[in-house]
Amino acid sequence: MIIAGNFQNAFFVAIFALLGVVLIGSLLTALHLNRWHPNLISAVIGALLGVALIEAVPLLT
Repeated sequence: MIIAGNFQNAFFVAIFALLGVVLIGSLLTALHLNRWHPNLISAVIGALLGVALIEAVPLLT
């Protein structure tokens, strides 16, 4: 997949943020860490992961 435009970058980061909310949020909830707002923390982690992948993937090819 070629990521060339701003819309594609934003879409990619949004998808990873949503995946972070679902996966990491449910993990934090299962570990009973509800006082740290698991959905907010996991959205930030997912968005940072998306940005890191957008920056790292072109360097690998």
